[in-house]
Amino acid sequence: MSIKKVGVVGCGLMGHGIAQVAAQGGCTVVVVETEQKFLDTGLARIDKSLSKMAEKAKEKGGNFEAAPVRARISGSLERKSLADCDLVVEAIVEDLGVKNKLFAELGALCKKETIFASNTSSFPIAEMAKASGRPSQFVGLHFFNPVQLMKLVEVVRTDATSEEVFAQARAFGETCGKSPVACKDTPGFVVNRLLVPYMAEAMKMLDRGDASAQDIDTAMKFGCGYPMGPFELTDYVGLDTTLSILQGWVKRYPNEPAFKIPAVLEKLVNEKKLGRKSGQGFYKWEGDKRT
Repeated sequence: MSIKKVGVVGCGLMGHGIAQVAAQGGCTVVVVETEQKFLDTGLARIDKSLSKMAEKAKEKGGNFEAAPVRARISGSLERKSLADCDLVVEAIVEDLGVKNKLFAELGALCKKETIFASNTSSFPIAEMAKASGRPSQFVGLHFFNPVQLMKLVEVVRTDATSEEVFAQARAFGETCGKSPVACKDTPGFVVNRLLVPYMAEAMKMLDRGDASAQDIDTAMKFGCGYPMGPFELTDYVGLDTTLSILQGWVKRYPNEPAFKIPAVLEKLVNEKKLGRKSGQGFYKWEGDKRT
């Protein structure tokens, strides 16, 4: 089976991007939301993104036709519209209970050949696979934000994932214009397993008074050639998101020292200083720019 029709559950920050790149790859896409206002917002983001791509292509003397891509994307408030999809990708709230409930419903709703995938950044794929009732047809497809620009997708396999399903999921990543990397169902997969403890260790340095946040950021930017330091990156990702990931890992792996939660992270989240999204975290922000 080749993947021709794709369902995306959730048309938010990640879901709208996944829907767009799947359509750019030639797939027919149906994106499902819970309320019309969320669906309208997500589809408007796709329209804006496609328009920008067309403008940039024109500036460079090329040609990008936005209309055919957009025509392959439809929206729905009914999950039954996912029933005949070859692949359904979940991109909803990072709540394992909510995700498990969704996949249990999809397992009973979708055709028997449908492959299921989660875009989760931190939860065990095997738990959602079990909830779906079809663990051999379940993978992780972890895209990165912004999906339209970031070239990576982590293709996560469990012990139960069939070779055929894994190969199809990887091929789908390539269809979306991404460079897929294969990984096992381990905490944080590849990127977040390295990145989140790195950010947490920087915050522990701040807790100890080893150096200031700004000096640590400057050291990592100029010493390692990183585009931004760990504190600016945490602000960009969201302090609440980072804390949620660490809390989940601590619960499952309490003896892993790399997952210890920094005091400053809990303090700022309790003060509603969540980073870029709230206008202040370790730095102050105006939109996407540090002030």
